[in-house]
Amino acid sequence: MSIAMSQISLPVFVRHLEGLSIVLKKAQALYAEKKFDESSLLSYRLYPDMFTLARQVQASTDHARNCIALLAGVDAPKVDMNEKSLADLAARVDGTVAWLNGIKPAQVDGTEGKTVTVKMGDRETQYTGIDLLLKRALPNFYFHATTAYDIVRHNGIEVGKRHFMGNP
Repeated sequence: MSIAMSQISLPVFVRHLEGLSIVLKKAQALYAEKKFDESSLLSYRLYPDMFTLARQVQASTDHARNCIALLAGVDAPKVDMNEKSLADLAARVDGTVAWLNGIKPAQVDGTEGKTVTVKMGDRETQYTGIDLLLKRALPNFYFHATTAYDIVRHNGIEVGKRHFMGNP
């Protein structure tokens, strides 16, 4: 039995982004109830040299969108990094999910051997489609989504593994 690229990419990104959206909305509800300043959570980082919560969420959505765009041969939607609230971050995540849900499996299937180029500043690195997904996009996606979850949990929001997994 073979596994298609769409099966190991689209539903994985979508499920965990849906979980991230749930986590952010739970944080938003608690911060609204307690009248806490959301900016303190958005700017929170686990260690001084790590990204803030806002940047962790931005990075996770960027990795999902950019990977699928490269595989599907389409342009990823441009999303500014200017979120100022938990609602803004959740909307970013929800927008990414909506865009991913608009990608047809046939656009991604068969791209295992496709050569794609990732541009990072003045550097360019080439990957095969499967290497982009398994060795770059998914590990980075999980790292940033997990760190965002950890920041929220560390700040007292009652979320658990089922929320992270997108299955509350």
